[in-house]
Amino acid sequence: MTTKTPQEIQSELVDEFEIFDDWMDRYEYVIDLGKQLPEFDSNLKTPANKIDGCQSQVWLHSELIDNTLHIKGMSDAAIVSGLIAIVLRVYSGQSPQTILDTKPDFISAIGFNDHLSPTRSNGLHAMLRAIYQRAGQYLTQA
Repeated sequence: MTTKTPQEIQSELVDEFEIFDDWMDRYEYVIDLGKQLPEFDSNLKTPANKIDGCQSQVWLHSELIDNTLHIKGMSDAAIVSGLIAIVLRVYSGQSPQTILDTKPDFISAIGFNDHLSPTRSNGLHAMLRAIYQRAGQYLTQA
């Protein structure tokens, strides 16, 4: 389990993005974060892991290990891959209850509400819905 709370991680992300004055630089940073995603096993590209509501193709795979939800993800689009990396940094490695209790404050704090295209914003929210849904399913199974 991660030693940082999701709120601490979100605060770190906001600080990282504040370094960049220009939104083109912020987009470059998002793309760089996406390039750092771990390899995603092609066997995990299943219909159950595919996220509906994203214009690009997105897969999220989750498993519960020692009451922490471990999430892997990938996309065929560079900026969306970066958004996945950000979301996973906040939520992966947390307990299902912690995930459900954590609002994605980083979205507005970074400025994604104003600077993501509507399709990317919809995709980001679809990813978050899927993570919350899976956390809820694991919580009810426990």
